[in-house]
Amino acid sequence: MREGTAMRVFVTGASGWIGSAVVPELLKHGHEVTGLARSDASAQRVAETGAQVLRGDLDTLAVLQQGARTTDAVIHLAFVHDFGNFAESLRKDRAAIDAIGETLAGTGRPFAIASGTLGLTPGQVATERDIPDPATAHPRQQNAAALLALAERDVKPISVRLAPTVHGEGDGGFVPELIRVARERGSTGYVGDGANRWTAVHRDDAAALFRLAVEQATAAPTILHAVAEEAVTGRAIAEAIGYGLGVPAAPAAPEELGWIGPMFAADSPASNTLTRERLGWNPSGPTLIDDLAQGHYFK
Repeated sequence: MREGTAMRVFVTGASGWIGSAVVPELLKHGHEVTGLARSDASAQRVAETGAQVLRGDLDTLAVLQQGARTTDAVIHLAFVHDFGNFAESLRKDRAAIDAIGETLAGTGRPFAIASGTLGLTPGQVATERDIPDPATAHPRQQNAAALLALAERDVKPISVRLAPTVHGEGDGGFVPELIRVARERGSTGYVGDGANRWTAVHRDDAAALFRLAVEQATAAPTILHAVAEEAVTGRAIAEAIGYGLGVPAAPAAPEELGWIGPMFAADSPASNTLTRERLGWNPSGPTLIDDLAQGHYFK
């Protein structure tokens, strides 16, 4: 797709946390958008942006294929965040990737999905060149591998590995969970000495990257890192939360932090150098610590 050419883009998860930033980002740059919506409320939110609405969800594979068939590019962001039955969430995600990929085969069209950087190369800085071992990789990375294999079928596949914290006002992810636990405990915790490294990106910067990804898609399988901050320490995050809540920050065992504890304890830095070089991406949103200092996370 020639840079500067307007596209029709199909976005799944169009009313979700990231999708609701991606859709206006695409529209602002002259693209037409069709957004998948599974409910009346979601459809209204998508329509209010000026995008077209396609009703359906990850179980309606024929609808997903319709969206892919009638547009020039696909950005797949929908994911069922059911940690009680995560295997089923992964199955639905893979089925959606396979269905859309089957429709796009032979078209040379861009197909971008959301993946993640967490746990890619524990203790080492992960780069866009790192490919996890399929035998030990997180299952969502296996879904990304299935996407990248579509390059052999004349699809332009793009795996956008998101930082574990995509922050901004309205965030409902990991940081709000850490805040909830800190409120319950009366203190905010970091694991060990808190030197473990976490990555972050502002939602608007992530949205810009998805747009650039489909605008500049190439035939080669592409991995991008939606990482604005390559290494924020666990202690710095805990202390910023403690300051916002007016509670102390102190060492804690992972299990004391609830289900998020083991993930928050991970040392999982990641680089964005190749992503910046390839696409000219220049994240400019506030840092995670600056975002926490604005106060909206604590209302």
